[in-house]
Amino acid sequence: MPSRRHLLASGIALLPAPAIAQSWRPTRPIRLIVPFAPGGSNDIVGRIVGEAAGNILGQPVVIENRAGAGSVIGAEAAARAAPDGQTLLINSSLPTVPAIVARVPYNTLEDFTGIAVAGFSPYVLVVNPQVPARTAQELVALMRATPQNYHIAATGNGSGVHVAAELFRSVARVESDVVHYRGGGPSVAALVSGEVRVGLPTMASSIGQVRGGALRALAVLAESRTPVLPDVPTTAEAGLRGVVLEEYFPIVAPAQTPPPVVAALSEAFRAAVQQTAPRLAELAGVTPRAGYETPAQVMGLVRASIAQQTAILRAAGVQPE
Repeated sequence: MPSRRHLLASGIALLPAPAIAQSWRPTRPIRLIVPFAPGGSNDIVGRIVGEAAGNILGQPVVIENRAGAGSVIGAEAAARAAPDGQTLLINSSLPTVPAIVARVPYNTLEDFTGIAVAGFSPYVLVVNPQVPARTAQELVALMRATPQNYHIAATGNGSGVHVAAELFRSVARVESDVVHYRGGGPSVAALVSGEVRVGLPTMASSIGQVRGGALRALAVLAESRTPVLPDVPTTAEAGLRGVVLEEYFPIVAPAQTPPPVVAALSEAFRAAVQQTAPRLAELAGVTPRAGYETPAQVMGLVRASIAQQTAILRAAGVQPE
């Protein structure tokens, strides 16, 4: 049997399982709903963190992709699920949907309880390599001159990518249309193929294509450069001051989930985030952040984001539909 030293040397984390073992434990696989198509940021992050959390909890975490209506279909399924800890939701669009969907079939702040935040990551301004622009300012000039040639890929009304696109359009003063796809994977595929030529995808769904040369990154929507793409300037450095937006990944459960169950899930998923932090950074450009250890802290972040992203959309002239 391998020793503790051998386990540590091999990179296998020794997690404090006894506290979890003494409280609630799942009796069957946990369903983690991803309300987007496979290949997007929520799908990638959910699979990485879910696998580790399942190992901690002693039951697999099974990803269920339920795309549609800008994440509303999958989120509603999670809100209406039995509050027994067996169904969870990971949804970076949770704070944007109330800003753009007039009749959401659930209450974002009342129908969910926070479990954890799987990390944070900026959006990225990218173009298909056939676009002649090498800088953000060159791209803006092209889009102002011929907006019909530079549609912007997004991932449905209410998605963070949609908010990023509207923020960019507003600050850059471009009139190019936004074209919506069913998730981050399909939107990035459309960018790579040249079906659309400009996008502001999540780093998780686009970092592989950027590193491989299938997409050209012109700026990250962040206050400072990211170590994941250190040569890519921030939007402020690129002449687009104010175009700053961060994606994050709240993991939530139905609101009436018992506190002991919430506590056990929170402990397991927060440990999973820490355990998988290097992999999240490498594959998805996602980094964890302290300060979201309680349900109130997780939902407080969502509440603040609803206000912020509603303001961005209203400034861009986008109204609820």
